[in-house]
Amino acid sequence: MQLSATKGHGTENDFVLVFDEQGTTSLKPALVRYLCDRRAGIGADGVIRAVRAAHVPEGAGFDATAWFMDYYNADGSTSEMCGNGARVFAAFLEREAGVDLSEGLVIGTRGGARTLRSLGDGDYAVGMGPWSIAATEAGYDAEVTVPGLDQARPGLSVDVGNPHTVVAVVDHGELDGADLSRPPLVNPPPPHGTNVELVVPIGETTGADGERRGHVRMRVHERGSGETRSCGTGACAVALAVRSWAGDGAPTVWDVDVPGGRVTVRITGDQTILEGPAVLVADLTITIPADVASR
Repeated sequence: MQLSATKGHGTENDFVLVFDEQGTTSLKPALVRYLCDRRAGIGADGVIRAVRAAHVPEGAGFDATAWFMDYYNADGSTSEMCGNGARVFAAFLEREAGVDLSEGLVIGTRGGARTLRSLGDGDYAVGMGPWSIAATEAGYDAEVTVPGLDQARPGLSVDVGNPHTVVAVVDHGELDGADLSRPPLVNPPPPHGTNVELVVPIGETTGADGERRGHVRMRVHERGSGETRSCGTGACAVALAVRSWAGDGAPTVWDVDVPGGRVTVRITGDQTILEGPAVLVADLTITIPADVASR
């Protein structure tokens, strides 16, 4: 079995992308795990299939001709949404389907409708949809144990179409010293698992145009993929959590530094917009081993 695919990344959160407009390619868990394997396969944090909504069960609520971002974690499980993946998906659709993103395009995801827009020069914006934060006067609703940190820390649950738990750490030393190769322990356990972000607030600046921008640095352990170099939905969750902790008057624009670069999150009412780069690295013809193809 051979499979045509493309390798791409958004701030080094990397993906294997498959163009499958008519839904003829079956991405079974064994195949996804093989593609994401960094030694035996291509290597990626996830797999994204570009398919029309009519050919995906979860696409039933969208126009049949809408593009659907069929996203899989590295372990073969599905996920509701991936912000960095959505930007790479945007670049992929531009090239493979000739889609014009200058005015925006609504796509389907398991987390709901999302809007993609080209900003030029390889940058894209993703309208990330509605968000919610756990209602708690204390500022947190979970206890998170992270290997490498000396004690459990308070965490705040944030939903941006998929689940996140955000934990503030004391300084850059604690952030760098955390071991995110293993899943943090979240108590109470979220029913569908969670991504866990560790964040250090850095401060804020005011530009020449008068726009106030917050600045944070984060690392993330993604549910189903492990630690990744970036997480778009996680950046949105971090911006929302830090803004909530900062209180009234906090900035609505946040620059988020991740190991793979920087993204920007804009908070507008009950929506967030994620901005950042997307790169298509290589086009591939992959030979799938028979034992993988048959499972």
